[in-house]
Amino acid sequence: INDLKAPENYLNRELTWLAFSYRVLTEARDHRKPVLERVKFLAIAANNLDEFFMKRIGGLKQQVGAGVHDKTVDGRTPAQQIVECSRLIQVFQDEKRRIYKELIGKLAKHGIDIMAYSQLSEPEQKKIRRYYSKNIFPLLTPLAMDPAHPFPFISNLSLNLLVTLHHPNEQRPVMARLKVPVGSIVPRFIPVSDSEHRFVPVEDVMANNLDLLFPDMKVESCEIFRVTRNAITETNEDAAGDLMAMIETELRDRKFAPIVRLETQNGINPVHRGMLAAELGLDEVEDVYEIDSMIGMSDLMQIAGLDIPDLKIADHHPVHNIKLQDNRSIFHIIRDTGPILLQHPYEAFTSSVERFVREASQDPKVQGIKMTLYRTSADTKIIEYLIDAARNGKQVAVAVELKARFDEAANITWAQRMEEVGVHVTYGVVGLKTHSKIILVVRKDYSGLRRYAHIGTGNYHAGTARLYSDMGLLTCDDNIGKDLTELFNYLTTGFKPKRHYRKLLTSPKSIKKSLIDKIDREIGLHSDASPGLIRLKMNGLEDSDITEALYKASQAGVKVELLVRDTCRLRPGIEKLSETITVTSIVGRFLEHTRIYYFQNGGDEEYFIGSADLMRRNLERRVEVLTPVEEPELQAELQLVLDTQLSDRRNNWDMESGGTYKKRKPARGTRITKGCQDILIELAEKRDTEANRLRKRKLRSISGQPIN
Repeated sequence: INDLKAPENYLNRELTWLAFSYRVLTEARDHRKPVLERVKFLAIAANNLDEFFMKRIGGLKQQVGAGVHDKTVDGRTPAQQIVECSRLIQVFQDEKRRIYKELIGKLAKHGIDIMAYSQLSEPEQKKIRRYYSKNIFPLLTPLAMDPAHPFPFISNLSLNLLVTLHHPNEQRPVMARLKVPVGSIVPRFIPVSDSEHRFVPVEDVMANNLDLLFPDMKVESCEIFRVTRNAITETNEDAAGDLMAMIETELRDRKFAPIVRLETQNGINPVHRGMLAAELGLDEVEDVYEIDSMIGMSDLMQIAGLDIPDLKIADHHPVHNIKLQDNRSIFHIIRDTGPILLQHPYEAFTSSVERFVREASQDPKVQGIKMTLYRTSADTKIIEYLIDAARNGKQVAVAVELKARFDEAANITWAQRMEEVGVHVTYGVVGLKTHSKIILVVRKDYSGLRRYAHIGTGNYHAGTARLYSDMGLLTCDDNIGKDLTELFNYLTTGFKPKRHYRKLLTSPKSIKKSLIDKIDREIGLHSDASPGLIRLKMNGLEDSDITEALYKASQAGVKVELLVRDTCRLRPGIEKLSETITVTSIVGRFLEHTRIYYFQNGGDEEYFIGSADLMRRNLERRVEVLTPVEEPELQAELQLVLDTQLSDRRNNWDMESGGTYKKRKPARGTRITKGCQDILIELAEKRDTEANRLRKRKLRSISGQPIN
């Protein structure tokens, strides 16, 4: 029997995440996709790699700097992980460059040209120069680098020009750094004309008009570089007296955090490359990447966003959940029809979750609203509805997670806005991130106070609700309502007496233990006559204890089907260890974000959905919630989603026992044009069409019109 704890039985977290990002990059290579869709995936993959350096490489470098030599469960030290990641990153970079060059050619064939400034005609250059003088030049601040001017601060992911100049009266050249002001005001790609899709990169415009900044100076060279800073700057929360002040300090620290990567244009002067590496405190061999294509490809999202329908996949328009296509109070609908399962982005976030909070803010019978807030956006109306609720005299309490990475500043702003109008804002529990997605509404019904709830797998964010695959449950189940009351009492006080939950699974106390117990139960119930079955869908499987429990289930003969988007420690298909386990990853137009946990349980099937991935951080260091989905009708919906995704032959990648992934191909002689996400769109539209047909039929019946 295999040693379940042997390092060779576990894959590395960082390497499997890089493998996921490579699968995303591969979507940009798919010739079946329209060209702008391919450009979009290239931009996403480039952004993913930037975040990997900020969060994962940054964290590993911190460990190396602190002298940490501890090995992960897969047997690697932090230094070894950096070396192995670097090899994969180089493969990633090479493929990214190849795809970029191919797509530039494809775009040109469709009349979309990203041109060099030198390729423009003289009148076009004059036009762009005028645009530059008016819209870019006033924003620029050249910074000299000489004994009187120390090396300047370089901000994270900023694009920079390193300019070498020579004054006619001076013998030695001087150097200056010029930041490229790409952002909301200045686009990365400047349109050459209003009528054509021809663009010139802003850094090329700047490089060819340096005489305006440096009159009477000779430009000897102009080289592009970009730095990436570590995003892991968390402070010891237990030692902090004021959490908001600590987070604000952390944001300042991140701005000046150590640099973990330097990207330069290919062919940079070796002396300049060495100078930059030295000034930035980097190893010139390990930390410097010469790029012979575009630096900062995430900015290609500007090109991907061009309004050319023929070069993109058709826009997806979410339908309204069929149970919510009713003008009655949403609380009456939930009370009368029972729990409602929401499927985003196939079903609209605005007419379900936002409607739930909006009606709660306006309904005179609603006494109180409580919710958790991890990430949101300016185009999400929920904050406004919570403010309206407070102004309408309702008790409103919100647990805001200030430590949601990259959203800290926004969450501080939301928290302050809500506090100003009397919303009771708390910041969760010391030492834990509040990652759960829950809303609790207390309403005075005809029979007394009743609790209504939303429990979701995704953030309360209108933007990602159109781009991420997520689920939610609207319910007035009394036991779930009582459980959420207990949970909010914990979040608002931080007190840790033993709390009793009737239906919900919560972390850090019970999710991990409960899931392992359910896996063990499946082993105990498994037999030849009644084979066991476990199906788990999540973003990441990193926890070694859960992985070991699944290995035990496989050794007992239980069939285990895993849908894991990115990180996965488990190795499937190994003799006497994981022969009955399959691991599948879906990469499609929507980012898979739903968590579904299914146990056959000897025929008494159990389904759970919620916010928790099977990552150690989620199970031990976060406040998470999984809710049971008990109604047979809703369980059938979940089963259909799992069946559809597991049988997909368009968007699926199957993991092999060595940890590599292989794109699933159609059966011989067949041509697959639709993936699981396309099928789920069609199923949602079919439900909507059928609901409209039945509603019209009902109206005709009431009005006495003939029914066809």
